[in-house]
Amino acid sequence: MINFAQVGNDLYTGKRSIDFIKRQKTWYALSAVLIALALVGIFVRGLNFGIEFSGGSEFRVQGVTNSQGYEEKAQAAISKAGIEGNVISTIVGQDTVRVQSEAASDRTDEASTALAQQFGVDKSAVSASLIGPSWGQSVSQQAIRGLIVFLILVTIVMALYFRTWKMAVSGLVALLHDLVITVGIYALFGFEITPSSMIGFLTILGYSLYDTVVVFDKVRENTSEAFRTKRMTYSAAANLAVNQTLVRSINTTVVALLPIAAVLFVGFTLLGPGTLLDLSLALFIGIAVGAYSSIFIATPLLVDLRRNEPAVRELEKYVARHGVKPHVAAPQGALEPAVVGADATGAATGSVTGSAAPGETSARPVHKYAQPGPRNQPKRAPKSRR
Repeated sequence: MINFAQVGNDLYTGKRSIDFIKRQKTWYALSAVLIALALVGIFVRGLNFGIEFSGGSEFRVQGVTNSQGYEEKAQAAISKAGIEGNVISTIVGQDTVRVQSEAASDRTDEASTALAQQFGVDKSAVSASLIGPSWGQSVSQQAIRGLIVFLILVTIVMALYFRTWKMAVSGLVALLHDLVITVGIYALFGFEITPSSMIGFLTILGYSLYDTVVVFDKVRENTSEAFRTKRMTYSAAANLAVNQTLVRSINTTVVALLPIAAVLFVGFTLLGPGTLLDLSLALFIGIAVGAYSSIFIATPLLVDLRRNEPAVRELEKYVARHGVKPHVAAPQGALEPAVVGADATGAATGSVTGSAAPGETSARPVHKYAQPGPRNQPKRAPKSRR
C-alpha cells in the first residue's frame, strides 16, 4: 500500500523526483491543445451570455405540479402572447420554471396569463421582470476594467517581490492560461455566463496567483542556494522546488474543490440555475485548471525564460565540469562532493570534502580523516589521583 506521507517526504528531500522541467514540451503541447479547443469554442460556438447581458424578459412560474414537457409549454405560451425570438426555459428547484425570452415590453401581462394557463397555476404565481441590455454592458465594462487593473497590479507586485520581471511574466501567462481555458469550457459546453460567473472568473485568478506565488517563492529559495553552493543547476533547483510544493498544491486544491463540488451538486440537483450554481461552477473549473498551471506551466516557463542568462549558463557549466548530476537532488542531510580546484583539463587538483550522495560515485577516493563526523582522538593517560 502506498504511504503518501513517505512519498511526500521523499519528494521534499529529493529522494524521489518527478522531472517537470525536462518534460516541459509535453506540458506545453497539452496546454496548446486545451487552449486551441477553448478558442474554437469561444470564436466558433460562441459564448452563451445570460439575460443580464443580452437583455430581455424573465418569467418565473411557481407551484408547478407537472413539469413534463415544460419547454414545449413555455414556447407555446410565449408564442401565444405574440413574443418572437428564442425562448429558454429551465427548472429551478422543485416546482419553479424559469422562462427567458425577448423583451416582452407591453405584452408582459399576456405572457404571464398564457404561462399560468399552460402550467395550470394561478396568475399570481407568475412573476415577471424586464432587464435592459445597458445593465449587462455596464457589468461587462466594469469586469474588463477590473481585470486590466488586476493584471497591472499583479505584474508590479510580482516584479518587485521576486526582483525579476521574468517571474511576473510567467505568473501572468499562467493566469491568462487559466482564464482562457475556463471561458473556453463554458463556450464548449454551452454554460450560461452571468454576473456571478464573471465574479467567479476574477476569483479564480486570485487563487491561481496565490498557488503560483507559493511555488515561485520556493523556486527563488532553491535557486539562490544553487547559485551560492553551485551544487545543482538552475533547472534542477527549480524542479526540486516544484516537487517540494507538489503535495501542498494537491492538498490545497482537493480541500478547496470538495466543498465547491458539494455546492455544485446541490445546485444541479436541488436548486437549479442561480447565483450559487453559476459561482460554484466557475470556481470548480478555474481552481482545477489553476492547480495544473502552477505545477506544469509557470515554473517550466520561468526556467525557459532564464535559461540563456549568463549566470544560469555559467552555473550549468560549473556543475557539468565538476560532475554533479544536473537533474538529481541529493537527499537532505547528505553531503555532495565539492571539488576545491581543477586544472585546465578538468582533473581535480584539490582535496575532496564530504562523502558522495547515495547512488553517486566520487571523483576520487576520500581520505579516512576527511570522513564526516568527529575524528578518533588519541587516548590520553589518566591524570594522577591525589
